[in-house]
Amino acid sequence: MNEDVRAFVKQVMLEQDMSQGELARRTGLARPAVTRLLNGTVGKIPENWQRILDELGIEIIAVKKSDR
Repeated sequence: MNEDVRAFVKQVMLEQDMSQGELARRTGLARPAVTRLLNGTVGKIPENWQRILDELGIEIIAVKKSDR
């Protein structure tokens, strides 16, 4: 995931007063795995990201960037 997505996830977590530990518990992921995902250390694990996005009620929509 790119930095914008990670930042948005972190913002939603703040808004929901959710810690990384709570997110890990609710998604069934290990807390270190959540930390690595949110820090960008790893991120090519779509099913883990989907669990996080589902739990936080986030949907990613891809749109074509406008021509520059």
